[in-house]
Amino acid sequence: MKKYLLSIALIFFLSLNINAHIDHYKKYEYLEYELFRNDKSIGFHKFNFERNGNKLTIISEVSFKITKLGVDLYKYYAKGKEKYENGIFLGFNSETNQNKKEKYVNITIDPTDKGLNIDGSSFKGKVDKDLIIGTWWNHEIVQKKAQISAVSGRIIEQKVEFIGKEDVKIGDKVYKTLKFNFSSSDPSLSKDKKLNTDIWYEEETFLWVKAAFDKTGYWEYRLKKVK
Repeated sequence: MKKYLLSIALIFFLSLNINAHIDHYKKYEYLEYELFRNDKSIGFHKFNFERNGNKLTIISEVSFKITKLGVDLYKYYAKGKEKYENGIFLGFNSETNQNKKEKYVNITIDPTDKGLNIDGSSFKGKVDKDLIIGTWWNHEIVQKKAQISAVSGRIIEQKVEFIGKEDVKIGDKVYKTLKFNFSSSDPSLSKDKKLNTDIWYEEETFLWVKAAFDKTGYWEYRLKKVK
């Protein structure tokens, strides 16, 4: 019975969004998340929403480092740009320095059939226009069968499970959220490539509130600032 009710809730959630997508975020100018590993703050993930008429550009920046006894063991920095016009995806590009290893992705739209042309450090080719960039801020990702890595362009086929409603407390504020789990649908992937991430979106606004996953430690993204 519980699974049945969760399925009904998920269908309702998806039906609310079928024609909305990024319009739900038109009031936002800035989102900032604090990144934790094993409950220790190690960095940030920021989104700046820049609007010009019917055009929207989202500038994202991620920076964190893992240290031990004052020594930097791992450093990560990425910057990306996501573009839309009239709510339609126009392209994406990013550059990442992952512990001194350079990665990148550039995505453009094929004018003939609107497919996505990907030039990335892990994947080069053309994919269906229905795929989405895995930047997490856009709740539309819960509807997709696959996402594109915002770091390298790798195609990540996914299963999305609606876990249920949950109150999430960050600081002094409690968010009424919908919790989803994203997992890889390809069982042949190596452990370090497999997706297994929990994501919480605020029920009323679809704002991304939190993310969590286990990978050489327990990682969390927690919403820190909204403008």
